[in-house]
Amino acid sequence: MLLTLLGCKTNQPNVVKNEKKPNVLFILVDDLGYHDLGVTGSTFYETPNIDKLANEGVVFTNGYAASRVCSPSRASIMTGKFTGRHGITDWIGALSGEEWRSKSNYNKLLPANYVHALPHEDITIAEAFKEQGYKTFFAGKWHLGDEGSYPEDHGFDINIAGIDAGSPKGGFFSPWNNPKLQNNQKGENLTLRLANETADFIAEHKDSTFFAFLSFYAVHAPIQTTQEKWAKYRNKADSIGIAENGFEMERVLPIRRLQDNPIYGGLVETMDDAVGLVLKALKDNGLDDNTIVVFTSDNGGVASGDNYATSNLPLRGGKGYQWEGGIKEPFFIKVPWLNSIKSSVVPVVSTDLYPTLLDLANLSLKNEQHLDGVSLKPLLEGSQKDINRPLFWHYPHYGNQGGEPSSIIQKDGWKLIHYWEDGREELFKLPSEENDHQNVISEYSKIANALSNELMQWLKQVNARYPIKDDEFNSEKRLQHLQNIVEKKLPNLEKQRLEVLSSDFKPNKDWWGSKPTQD
Repeated sequence: MLLTLLGCKTNQPNVVKNEKKPNVLFILVDDLGYHDLGVTGSTFYETPNIDKLANEGVVFTNGYAASRVCSPSRASIMTGKFTGRHGITDWIGALSGEEWRSKSNYNKLLPANYVHALPHEDITIAEAFKEQGYKTFFAGKWHLGDEGSYPEDHGFDINIAGIDAGSPKGGFFSPWNNPKLQNNQKGENLTLRLANETADFIAEHKDSTFFAFLSFYAVHAPIQTTQEKWAKYRNKADSIGIAENGFEMERVLPIRRLQDNPIYGGLVETMDDAVGLVLKALKDNGLDDNTIVVFTSDNGGVASGDNYATSNLPLRGGKGYQWEGGIKEPFFIKVPWLNSIKSSVVPVVSTDLYPTLLDLANLSLKNEQHLDGVSLKPLLEGSQKDINRPLFWHYPHYGNQGGEPSSIIQKDGWKLIHYWEDGREELFKLPSEENDHQNVISEYSKIANALSNELMQWLKQVNARYPIKDDEFNSEKRLQHLQNIVEKKLPNLEKQRLEVLSSDFKPNKDWWGSKPTQD
């Protein structure tokens, strides 16, 4: 894995080729797992455009999202703050407190309350660039508040399709239900439309300086693709050999252990096609040599819950989970005039992108704002100096995918997880792919105690919110619920997986609207 990325380039002068300020293109994918790309190890999904981008830039092999779910992670990108500090700790719309009981009574805790919109007091990364004369553009998923807290309310001059929704209302093929994106043609693909809108913006503003944020709804549910792409990946799975079983039980829910979902394969490839369209627009308009490009995801791939779409193995877990599969992400930065390194193993997190992009554009940092981010510019310039600081994650909620209320500290090659249900803790030694299943807390209790104390001090410092005990918790109902998952849910998932892989699979008459019938 990553064999084409290892090693260093020849050192070159780190000088901008012209005096014009650089443009920024930030590409954020929704729910893309660390191993969902060819360049990060997938042998099933095909992503040539993203692979090329990674090879032209710097790959941070230990890049992390700031949360295991979307809204908190996106708020951290926008503010440069960890979730415990800005207060958006769950996806906006998730139930919390006593309202959680309306969903189930299978949990010991009531999830903590959380902030439901991006705070206006924060200066977002878009506002920071806008202050410096940049034209700011947003296209795609927002999910950081309702009207009054849309992209245009937080520094973006143009907002295409950014609303309160966390998934595409109406699906990935027109007609969709989005007041910020009109329907032009039945069957049009949403992912490609967002890319074309971004490409149009680039062409229209090639003579100015811009900060463009392309935030795909893909590869979030609903998992949809065309018949042609489904057939391509179905045949690929068949040629490899379709396994009889594709799931196993995690602590609470089944989890996918194979990358063989042909619908998801098509969804990923379409997203890659869209990335190719936007990168081509940069080149066609003569901007590729003066545009910084960032590519990352907001959380891990969906291996449990939702649509059980992908596998993150050998990483454990996925979206919603407290382990590496939930937070470790593809994390690439291309700076055309810097070519000192090809990859870095330094742990970095999405809060770092705010100060990094300002620094790369030679703009003043906002240290009072991006409190939990550091500039990666020295690393990109080839500095051997390590960035030694703790990373923190706070998720006082139950994930739809099986994750548990917990908080995490990662420091000096160690990761400690504190569980809020019973106070137990796990300690893992990194790198994660070798040790993500090995809790070594009994062997390294002193290290665990020191990390635990530091984690608790940080949570207190940022006034973090916590879940509380549910006095109505029923342990017998809980056991019955878990038994039903093993006896009913797991075999149903295996049946559905084989149906999708069958040669005569057809989801509906028009393939989710990608083949619209004639009026």
